[in-house]
Amino acid sequence: MTRRNWILFALTGFLWGIPYLLIKVAVRDYSPALVVCGRTLIGAAILIPIAMKMGSLRSALKGIRYVIPYAFAEMVGPWILITTAETRITSGLAGLLVATVPIWSTILTSLHGDRSVWKPRRLLGISVGFIGVIALVGIESITGTSDPLAIGAVILASVLYAFATIRVTRALPGVSGIAINGVAMLITGIFYLPLAIVQWPTETPSAASTYSLISLGVFSTAIAFALFFIVMDEIGPARASLVTYMNTAVAVILGVIILSEPLTLGIIVGLPLVLVGSYFASKK
Repeated sequence: MTRRNWILFALTGFLWGIPYLLIKVAVRDYSPALVVCGRTLIGAAILIPIAMKMGSLRSALKGIRYVIPYAFAEMVGPWILITTAETRITSGLAGLLVATVPIWSTILTSLHGDRSVWKPRRLLGISVGFIGVIALVGIESITGTSDPLAIGAVILASVLYAFATIRVTRALPGVSGIAINGVAMLITGIFYLPLAIVQWPTETPSAASTYSLISLGVFSTAIAFALFFIVMDEIGPARASLVTYMNTAVAVILGVIILSEPLTLGIIVGLPLVLVGSYFASKK
């Protein structure tokens, strides 16, 4: 990869690693529905004009019957699950659990006829990854460090992420990811708007929560998505997907350093297993 590729790759990894920290701070004063609504409306306000300038918005709108279910499987469901879960678990743990997406993607792809999943290396990756997840969930639950339901919610969100991406790329090949996600964010924001209005804080939110929500929408929702598709176009989907591992490291490190979250035994044991497993599971 060129120097430009590495810079964009690293920046994308950082921007997709900080949302767990930002969410953790935002939900101190805002409800999960309001956080999801705010970040998606901000994201849509940035990405849709970019898509219009690129001339790709019309293609996404023509495929709206595919974009709507994508929005629900990629954002409406997962983002409320993760945001709600972060009121009960650490941001680092949430980021680590989302790192299982390549494992679920491999399994779901195999169900669509991709037999490359049966290669020894990929099977090894799935097996190691699952051992990591089981160890992580088991240790966190047994020790009482984290809420099992919250952990399950993030795992479900990860499965939905994998499902949504596979379905939309098959249904709308060649359509700009920026346009698809911009429209999907608008759909998600509108979906949660009534609930966000009802749940508007009765007391003035702290500056930290407000800035976190705005940053979540601008940087981790809009700019990160835009950068990711630039990186994917330049270095290919396979290499671009490796940004998942950087996201996880950033999420765990920031949680420990900035939020003083504990580096639990579950994370210490599960982190390397999940990352190694996800890496091999995603290899072709």
